[in-house]
Amino acid sequence: MPITLTAFTVQKEWEGCTWSVPSVDQLANAIAIIAVGQALHVSNILHVAGLAAKPTSNGAVKGAIKLLTSSGNVVHRDGWMFQVMSWLAAQLRTPGAMINTPHMIHAHKGLDGLQVSIDGAEKVTAVVLFEDKATKNPRKMVVNKVWPEFMDFESGENEHLVAAEVTLLLRGAAHSNPQRAVADIMWKQVRRYRLSITDEQSTDQSQAQLFKGYKDQVPGGVERRRAEVFEVVGLRNWMDNLAKLAIKKAEALATTD
Repeated sequence: MPITLTAFTVQKEWEGCTWSVPSVDQLANAIAIIAVGQALHVSNILHVAGLAAKPTSNGAVKGAIKLLTSSGNVVHRDGWMFQVMSWLAAQLRTPGAMINTPHMIHAHKGLDGLQVSIDGAEKVTAVVLFEDKATKNPRKMVVNKVWPEFMDFESGENEHLVAAEVTLLLRGAAHSNPQRAVADIMWKQVRRYRLSITDEQSTDQSQAQLFKGYKDQVPGGVERRRAEVFEVVGLRNWMDNLAKLAIKKAEALATTD
């Protein structure tokens, strides 16, 4: 597996997991396949043993290399790779769930990710908004960036943006009437959050400090608040090495046009 999830054990105000990477090679391979535009194929690879990556065009590989290159701002490249890791972790935790595929540009201004659940009557029962942050200053990022964004969503200020994304996701999943399903959503009842962030450690104590105030920003049942930590020391160097390996994996997928 490219990522292993270990559930938090003592936190009461949020649910979550610590991520670890048992095989950087497998993670780089998954990132490369997504970078060439085959995210749906990766979702199959995660759950079907022995399923190989598909060859792709030289043009797709060139685009992948661009995604995996810093282009003067390493934060954007690392942010994109971390969003991919977040998507992989979500796929592993909830196989078969409706989750939008990773964005294919750096510094995308929309939602980092979105997951939707429906019941047997095709009624939307949960809309999970993802915030993914690869940072060397996690607590500062949470307080100064994440909490304000969550407050905007809680106020309903960005509801139209979420509604549009949910509609597209339902349509892609062959929902019988996506527009009606979205029109019937009781947003205060279904809206949930998933914050994924990097930190040098993920202990009971560090988690409590990192996510302090989560319930104040997102009140209600614990199911509304999900928290994920990728435990990594030397974030930028680690991401740089991952990107270099992913580029090699992408280059190996190229065929002649």
